[in-house]
Amino acid sequence: MLLLSGRTVLQLFIHRVTSCGPSPLPKPIWVSSVLVKLGEINGATHSSFFSNVSGQYTGTMPERRPFVRLPTDVYPVNYGLCLRPDLIDFTFDGKLEAQVEVTQATNQIVMNCADIDIITASFAPDGGDEINATGFNYQNEDEKVTLSFPSALQKGSGTLKIDFVGELNDKMKGFYRSKYTTPSGETRYAAVTQFEATDARRAFPCWDEPAIKATFDIALIVPKDRVALSNMNVIDRKPYPDDENLVEVKFATTPIMSTYLVAFVIGEYDFVESQSSDGIMVRVYTPVGKAEQGKFALEVATKTLPFYKDYFSVPYPLPKIDLIAIADFAAGAMENWGLVTYRETALLIDPKNSCSSSRQWVALVVGHELAHQWFGNLVTMEWWTHLWLNEGFASWIEYLCVDHCFPEYEIWTQFVSADYTRALDLDALDSSHPIEVNVGHPSEVDEIFDAISYSKGASVIRMLHNYIGDEDFRKGMNAYLLKFQHKNASTEDLWDSLEQASGKPIAAVMSSWTKQMGFPIIVVDQEQQGDDRVLKILQKKFCASGPHNGESCPSWMVPISICTSEDPKCSKLKILLDKAETTVTLSGVGPDQWIKINPGTVGFYRIQYSSSMLESLLPGIRDLSLQPVDRLGLQNDLFSLSRAGMISTVEVLKLMEAFVNEPNYTVWSDLSCNLGVLSSLLSHMEFHEEIREFIRDLFSPIGLRLGWDSKPGEGHLDALLRGLVLGKLGKAGHKPTLEEARRRFKEHVDGKQVLPADLRSPVYLTVLKHGDSTTLDTMLKLHKQADMQEEKNRIERVLGAISAPDLIQKVLNFALSEEVRPQDTVSVIGGVAGSSKQGRKAAWKFVRDNWEELYNRYQGGFLISRLIKLTVDGFAIDKMAAEVKSFFESHPAPAAERTVQQCCENILLNAAWLKRDANDIHQYLLQRKAPPV
Repeated sequence: MLLLSGRTVLQLFIHRVTSCGPSPLPKPIWVSSVLVKLGEINGATHSSFFSNVSGQYTGTMPERRPFVRLPTDVYPVNYGLCLRPDLIDFTFDGKLEAQVEVTQATNQIVMNCADIDIITASFAPDGGDEINATGFNYQNEDEKVTLSFPSALQKGSGTLKIDFVGELNDKMKGFYRSKYTTPSGETRYAAVTQFEATDARRAFPCWDEPAIKATFDIALIVPKDRVALSNMNVIDRKPYPDDENLVEVKFATTPIMSTYLVAFVIGEYDFVESQSSDGIMVRVYTPVGKAEQGKFALEVATKTLPFYKDYFSVPYPLPKIDLIAIADFAAGAMENWGLVTYRETALLIDPKNSCSSSRQWVALVVGHELAHQWFGNLVTMEWWTHLWLNEGFASWIEYLCVDHCFPEYEIWTQFVSADYTRALDLDALDSSHPIEVNVGHPSEVDEIFDAISYSKGASVIRMLHNYIGDEDFRKGMNAYLLKFQHKNASTEDLWDSLEQASGKPIAAVMSSWTKQMGFPIIVVDQEQQGDDRVLKILQKKFCASGPHNGESCPSWMVPISICTSEDPKCSKLKILLDKAETTVTLSGVGPDQWIKINPGTVGFYRIQYSSSMLESLLPGIRDLSLQPVDRLGLQNDLFSLSRAGMISTVEVLKLMEAFVNEPNYTVWSDLSCNLGVLSSLLSHMEFHEEIREFIRDLFSPIGLRLGWDSKPGEGHLDALLRGLVLGKLGKAGHKPTLEEARRRFKEHVDGKQVLPADLRSPVYLTVLKHGDSTTLDTMLKLHKQADMQEEKNRIERVLGAISAPDLIQKVLNFALSEEVRPQDTVSVIGGVAGSSKQGRKAAWKFVRDNWEELYNRYQGGFLISRLIKLTVDGFAIDKMAAEVKSFFESHPAPAAERTVQQCCENILLNAAWLKRDANDIHQYLLQRKAPPV
C-alpha cells in the first residue's frame, strides 16, 4: 500500500508547495514537513517530555493493548464468497461457504468480524450432517466473533456456512461506498474495498491475518449496467433469477493468498487495455469518458511487469492485472492481487493538464504497487511486525523500475531527497521506533504505516543492495521468492537467502538496522602522512536533540565507502565499521585532494567532518565536481547538525550561498525544503522578512536563468525546477515574479492564455499568498469548474497560502464542505497550517473545534495521524507541546498515539532551536546586507 494524502500522502507535498514550491508528489504524508530538532530545554514545565538534565525526550510510548492472535484449531482452505451490495441503501448481504480444516476437536470457531451481523451459521463435516451454530458472541473491541456449536466439531475437513449483512460504510475502509459524478452531473456511488491492514473483516467474517492464506471463489450480484471486478478474471456472467435488473458475476479461483489482498469493485468505468511483452492482459479503468487519461499508467504497467519478471526471474502468476482509479480513497494506492486500486491522482494523466511531477508520481506509484505483486502478494510477511519488508522493499524497487523506464528523471537523486533524508529526520527523534515493531491489536498496525517502515526501510535496502552488489542481490531475491512463494516469510528468511547468495554476514549487519531505532553519526578527522591520508572514523548515535549522552550507546554495523577528488563517483576504499571507532589509511592521496565519505549518499547515517575536511569539500559544491547527490547530502547533513545544536545555523546559511551556480533540480528541491523549515521556524520571530529576502537573493539568479517559458531541448527536470524556483520566489514576495504571476493568472482566468500545467501550482500559490478575497473567490470558482481531480487537488493544496484571518477561516470551512473529497480535507487543513503563523493557530483551533467530525470521518486510519502531524508539527513554543499533549489525553486517538508523541517532541525541538540560534541568524541576515565599512 502506498500512503498518500506524501510520496504522498501530503504533508511533504503541502510543505513543498507552500514552503518550497511545487515538487514531485513526494513521499507519504507521514513525513513531517517540519521535522525539526533541538537541544536543551530549561525549566520544569517540560519535565513530562524532557528530562531537565539532558534535554532528552522522555515522553512515554503508547501503551500496548492486550491482544491474542486467532486460535489455530480451525483454518480455511477455500472461501466461497457471494456478495450483493445495495448501492441505494448502502447495505450488502453475503453468503460464505468456506472449506475449512479442523485440526483438533472444538465446539467453537473464532474468526475476525467487524460491523457485520451474522444471521445464520452452520458447519457440515465432509460426509456428515450439518450442525447449526447456537450462538454468536461478538468481541467488538478485538473485532472477533465466536461461533458456538452444540457438539464438538471433529478433526477433519468440513464446510462452514455463514449468512450475514453489513453496511457499505463511508469510512474508506472495508467494503465501502465511493461517491462520483456521472458525465451528466448525477451523483452516484460505487462499492469498493480497502482491506489492508485489518479490514477484510468488515466485508465478510474471515481469518483476517496475513499468515492464514486460502484460495477464494468470489461471486458478486450487481446491477446489470455496472462493471464488476475482482482479483481474478470473470468466468461467468448470467442474469440473477430473483431480479431482472441484476446479474451474477463469477470470478476464477484465486491462488492461495492473504485476506488483506482480496478486492472487489462495482461501479461505472471505462478502460484502456494492452498486453505486456510476457503475455499478461493489463487494463487501466478510469471514470467514464476519461479512458484517454489511463494511457500513461498503461504504458508504465506494461513496461514494468516484464521488468520485474526479469529482475526476480519469477513470472507474474495471474492471467490479468487491472489498475483502477477510485474517487474516494484514503491511501495513495493498494496492491490487491490482480486488482490494484488507486487514488485518481495516482493513476490518471491528462496529456494537456497534468504536470511533470504528476507523471513522475504515477510512474512511481505504479512501480510500487506492481512490485508488491511479487514481494508481498506471492510471498507475504508472516505478521505485521514484518510490514517493513513489504513496504520498504517496494519503496526501494519502485525507483529501480522508474529509473529503467524513465532514465531522464534521474530518480535516484530524488530518492535521497524524498525518502532518505525524510527517514533520517524522523528516526533521529527519541519517539521514533525500530523498523521492526511488535504489533498486536489492529489499532497498533495503522501506526507503523509511516516513514520508518517505508522510507527508512527503502533506505536500508538501498544500502544493503549497494553492500552486496546487484548480481548477488538478485540471486538472493530469486531464491527467497522461489522458496516462499504462496507462503509467508519473516525478515530473517530474506537475510538467509541474501547471505547464502553473497557470502556476506547479512543478518548480523542488518539486524543492527532493523531491530534498534535510530542511526549513527559518523565523525571523521584526517591527518596527512607523506603521500598517505590517515582517517580516524568513529560512530555514535545521532539524536535530534544533540549528541547522545546516554551511558550505553548503541552501535551499528556500518558499510562505509570513501572516495577522493581524483574520482568522486568511484569508491577508493570500502570498510565495514563494526566497532565504535577505527583508523584507515588511504595511500596515494596528496594534500591537495579532498576526501568524501559515503559517495552516492547510500549509507544510512549523518556525517560530521572536521573543519579542515569540510573546508576542502566546499569548492566541490561551487565547481560542481561533487556529484549532485553528494552536494545534496552534504547540505542536508549540515542542516540537520544545526537543528541538533551541533553547529550554528549561520554556518548552514553561509553554505547555502555557495549553491548559487547549482543547476540540479533535486539539489535545489532539498535546499528549498530546508529553507522552508527555517522560514516556518522564523515566522515566530519579528525578522521573518529578512529570511524571505535571503530566499529571494538565493533563488533570483536561477530564476532569471530559467525564465517563465520552457525552451527547446528542455526536459522533465527543467520543468520541475522552473516550478520549484518560481513558487519559491513568488511566495517570498519577489516583485517581478509576483507581477508576472498575476498577469498570467488573469489571462488564464479570462481564457486568453491557459497556464501550462507545470506553472499552475507556482502561479496559484503566488497570487493567493499576496491575494485578497477576490483572488480566493476566483480560485474557488476554478476549483468548482475543474473536471480533473489533479487540478482540484492542486488548488486545494495552495488555498492555505491566503493571508487574511477571515479568509483563512473561509478556507478551513471549505475543507469540510461537500466540495472537497473526504481524503483531501487533510491536505487543505495542512496547507493552512503550513503557510503562516496565523494559519497554524487557526488550523489547530479548527481541528479542536471540529474534532468529533474529523475523528469520526477518519477513525483508526492513518489519515488521522497525518492530520495531527500536519496541523501541529510546526509550532515552536514550549507551552504548545503541553497543550497538544493535554488535548489528546482528553480526546484519545489510539492509532495516532505515536504521532502525538513525535509532534510534541518536535514542538520542543523547534522551540529550543529558535531559542538557541534566532539571534545569531538575525545578526547574520542583517550583516550580509550591511554596506561595507
